[in-house]
Amino acid sequence: MAQDKAPRRILVVGPSWVGDMVMAQSLFKTLKAGTPCEIDVLAPGWSLAILERMPEVRRGIVMPLGHGEFGLAKRRALGKELAAEGYQQAIVLPGSLKSALVPFFAGIPRRTGFRGEMRYGLLNDIRPLDKAALPMTVQRFVALGRVAGAPLPEPFPRPKLVPDAANQERLRAELGLAAERPAVAFMPGAEYGPAKQWPLAHFAALAEDLAQRGFQVWVLGSAKDREFGDIIAADMEDAVINLCGRTQLGDAVDLLAMAQAAVTNDSGLMHVAAALDRPLVAIYGSSTPDHTPPLAERVAIRYLRLECSPCFERTCPLGHTRCLHEITPASVMAALTQLGVVAQPMVARAR
Repeated sequence: MAQDKAPRRILVVGPSWVGDMVMAQSLFKTLKAGTPCEIDVLAPGWSLAILERMPEVRRGIVMPLGHGEFGLAKRRALGKELAAEGYQQAIVLPGSLKSALVPFFAGIPRRTGFRGEMRYGLLNDIRPLDKAALPMTVQRFVALGRVAGAPLPEPFPRPKLVPDAANQERLRAELGLAAERPAVAFMPGAEYGPAKQWPLAHFAALAEDLAQRGFQVWVLGSAKDREFGDIIAADMEDAVINLCGRTQLGDAVDLLAMAQAAVTNDSGLMHVAAALDRPLVAIYGSSTPDHTPPLAERVAIRYLRLECSPCFERTCPLGHTRCLHEITPASVMAALTQLGVVAQPMVARAR
């Protein structure tokens, strides 16, 4: 009786942003739905906590270089080391020349990616990128997991992170999070810049309204966002818990999985919340949901589509940031009501 063929071994060179790494799970799911395969992901060290919560990924391999660092000798050494793994294919998600070097040095026979910075030779399954046909980042990732020219799966698989239950219990105990009071997570940061950040005064007004309705608010983010959390939590210490800088990325995943809902700028944590299927209000300013929408069902998007949007600038070139200021706390509360997170207001009946 013939033995089953061994699964293909695939190395994916992952992206450098949290949201893109979450969206890459759609590629991993696409690959798993095809022929049997084992997927390893070469990625920044911070991303391991995300990859550990993706059942499709066998292991994450840390790229020993910082973002933007070329490091030719280190890339060659890592490639030679990975040559022993016997990968049949590499899929390179970033568009840079340097991102294609490790698979080349590893001698991986099939090296797939979009045409980018003069990568001819480094990639031998090189694809033109039709941005009009593939407007969304996730579509571009999934396309690289298909034979060139093949249509995308319909529907394509959405990211679905698996939280760590044991870590959730630890976080509740160590952070003093009340289990009996439902929580709404706020993510007020945006790594790209202030033109993607809903005003903190709006976040604070929404937090006060939620507290009056019996919710607690968890503010999530990095240490750089701690000041934002302090502003939102001012005078509401019992109802608003500022967790910015007190958790690691994996902790944020597990906390979001425990929240009743999330309110967020267009950020990496927005995509995390979507991949956990949390009811989500996503607020867009300088960017657009047409390119990087949250990939989930229970989503309400607040985007005004002003004549100056999207500008994709870090700071508002017109100086007013109307695209964010004119999205009111009442509008976001209405979205939470629409999603079933907040109860509909009682309407008094005439006698």
